[in-house]
Amino acid sequence: MKEDFLQFIWRFGLFNKDSATTTDNQNITVLNPGIINKDAGPDFFNAKIKTDEIIWAGNIEIHINASDWKRHKHNTDKSYDNVILHVVKNADCDIFRSDGSKIPALEIQYDVKLEKRYNELLSSTTWIACQNYIGNMETFKMKHFLNRIMIERLEQRSAHICKILSDTKNDFKEVFYRLLFRSFGFGTNTLPFELLAQSTPLAAINKHRDSILQMEALLFGQAGFLNEQPLDDYQSQLQKEYKFLQNKFELKPVEKHLWKFMRLRPANFPTVRIAQLAKLLMQTDGLLAKIITFKKPEELNVFFEFKASEYWDTHYNFGKETDKRIKSFGKKSAEKIIINLIVPYLFAYGKAKGEERYSEKAFDLLEIISPEKNNIAAGWESMGVKVENAFYSQALIQLKTVYCNNKQCLKCAIGKNIIDKK
Repeated sequence: MKEDFLQFIWRFGLFNKDSATTTDNQNITVLNPGIINKDAGPDFFNAKIKTDEIIWAGNIEIHINASDWKRHKHNTDKSYDNVILHVVKNADCDIFRSDGSKIPALEIQYDVKLEKRYNELLSSTTWIACQNYIGNMETFKMKHFLNRIMIERLEQRSAHICKILSDTKNDFKEVFYRLLFRSFGFGTNTLPFELLAQSTPLAAINKHRDSILQMEALLFGQAGFLNEQPLDDYQSQLQKEYKFLQNKFELKPVEKHLWKFMRLRPANFPTVRIAQLAKLLMQTDGLLAKIITFKKPEELNVFFEFKASEYWDTHYNFGKETDKRIKSFGKKSAEKIIINLIVPYLFAYGKAKGEERYSEKAFDLLEIISPEKNNIAAGWESMGVKVENAFYSQALIQLKTVYCNNKQCLKCAIGKNIIDKK
C-alpha cells in the first residue's frame, strides 16, 4: 500500500465515518478534510474536525504506520506543529509535536474492496490500467473530465510561455517568434529550432524580410548548414551572404550535428522546414497582431498558404537534386502549428492580459480542427472512446502521457469512479 491511497480515502471521505474514533476513543466528525498539499509539509491544509464536543482547525498528516512520523522526523519539525489529526493504517505508537504535546490519531477503516480495485489498477499491464472498465464510463462524465484535462494541459503550456515572457521582459513578439521556430521542429527537431530562434535576433529577421536570399542565408547560416564547403552554386551564394550578415549582427551559429534527419520523411527534413520557415517569416509581417485579432478561425488558413523557394522544388538537401516537387506547407502541418503554437499562445496571452475572450478563441480553434492521427488517438478509439476533434485528441494525449503512463489513477476521475464503483 502507498500513502497516496490513504490520502485518496481521506480526501473523498471513503472511510467508515460512523465508527471513526481516535485511538483514545474520541468520536470524530470530519467537517472539512482540508486542501491537499502538493509541496513539502503536512498532507492536507485547513482541515476542520470535531472530536466529541470540540472543533479543531488545522492540518492533517497521513502515514501507513504511526511510527513513520518519527522516521520522517516530523517530531522535530515545527511546520507539523499545527497538525490536528494523524490518519494512519496502523497506529503502532503515539506521536507528538515538537513541544511534546500528543496528536490524536485515527486508525482509518474502509471497505477492503476499494484497496483491491486500486491494486488491480496498479498491477495492470494493459495499454491503460482501466482498459477493462473504460467502456462503461458514462459519456457525459468522460467529456466533463476531458474538459478539465484540456484546461490542465493549456495551463501547463501557459506556464511555460509565461516563463519565456518573464525571461524576455514581457516581450510578446519575441515570445511568439521563439515559439514559432520551436513549432517548426515538429517534435524531432524542436531543440535545434529553439536554439536557432535564441541565436538569431528578431531585429535581423525584420531587417531582411524582403529578400528570400538573405532570409535563407540568415537561417541556414545560423542553423550551421553554411560552415562547410558548398555543394552547389545556391549554397555558395547563401554562404557568401551569410558571412556578410554574420559580421553585421555578430552572430554565432547553432551546431549542425544537432539537426536530425534519421527516420524522417524527406518532406520533413529540417532543411525543408527551415526553407519553409524563411518563406513564412517573409510574408507574415504583423503575423502576431493578425492572430490575436482574427474573428473567424478559417482566417488563419491564409497564413499557412506558402511554399519554400524555387531551389527547394528540386531539393530536400543541399547539393542533391531530385525530381520536382513543390514544398508547400501542408494542411496537417498547419493544423499542428495551430494546435501546438497558436492555441496555447492565445490561452497564455488571455491570462497575461486578463481577457477571457482569447482563451475562448483557443478553445474554438481546437473544436473545429480535426483530431490528430497518432498512436495515442488510435489507442483510445480502439477502446470505443470517440475522438471528435483536436480538443479531445489533445485532452486524451494529456490523459495518457500524464496520468495513464504514470499510473496516476488516484488523481484521475476515471480511476476514482472505478475504485469507488460510482
